[in-house]
Amino acid sequence: MNKGIKYFGIDISHLVFDVTDSDGNYYQFINNVSGFRKFIKLLDSNSHCVMEATGYYHYQLAYYLFENGKKVLVENPLSLKRFIQMGLSKIKTDKSDSKLICAYAAQVELTLWKGSSKQVQECLQITRVLSLYTKQRTMIKNKLNGESVLGEPSKAVVKSLKRSLKQLDKEMKILEDQLLIIVKESHQDLFSRIKTISGIGRKTAIMLIVLTGGFERFTSAGELCSYAGLIPVIRQSGSSVKGRPRISKMGNQKLRNLLFMCSFTACKYNKACRDLYERIVAKGKSKKLALIAICNKLLKQAFAIAKSGLIFDNEYKSTLVKN
Repeated sequence: MNKGIKYFGIDISHLVFDVTDSDGNYYQFINNVSGFRKFIKLLDSNSHCVMEATGYYHYQLAYYLFENGKKVLVENPLSLKRFIQMGLSKIKTDKSDSKLICAYAAQVELTLWKGSSKQVQECLQITRVLSLYTKQRTMIKNKLNGESVLGEPSKAVVKSLKRSLKQLDKEMKILEDQLLIIVKESHQDLFSRIKTISGIGRKTAIMLIVLTGGFERFTSAGELCSYAGLIPVIRQSGSSVKGRPRISKMGNQKLRNLLFMCSFTACKYNKACRDLYERIVAKGKSKKLALIAICNKLLKQAFAIAKSGLIFDNEYKSTLVKN
């Protein structure tokens, strides 16, 4: 444990959050502002509050502590889960989890959570709703197709479904326009430069900026590829176990899906991506593997452009020129 630091392991649920500190003291508070105020009285300048990213539940407490000048650490649930499993504990309660989160913080090198600006928070909220609407739109279109198979579908049902589809399209257009406005206000130059990459269109450029916080959340292209779940996983043990390499799929699925859709265009019009695709296929590898490699390449190109202040040039070997 770092000398002088007192850790508070926090396990958050919908109604309450359980806390265990470095001294073994246990507390439970209501998961609202009233509970936050009571909890913050326990903290001083040496206190570090550690919690896992539990969907929406952790946001309010994390931002409340951050805005009140307290040190907050929001950890990947997978890392915490693995640590808890290593403890081989047969007890699984919110109290025990808060104790293990505190133990995890004392043994692992952690990075302080910096939160996000209100603009970034709004963008993330918009993208989540757009994702929901996209799923609903697909469901309605599938339902329309299913009704047409019946031969004599109900006119009332078809009209209702079409009205719903039209309304969803309208709402999505409003949100997409708002998202574009916010991104242009905060990252106009970056947005313009990312769009110069052959294979990356306006929507993908917007989502890249939103999901990566303007690429400020990452210090290397490797970190970014890992975040997207595009890092290969090798399964090999001795001479008997030799699994096929595959991507981890533990990262941001939305970002990964967007890049995969872009890869089809990139392998035709992005020279570096096309050359990479042809090399991989020529070696007898699958086309899907080649497309995944292109996803990785596109992400690295975007990262290089974001960090260097350069723009993409399809004819240059370096792929970049000064803006």
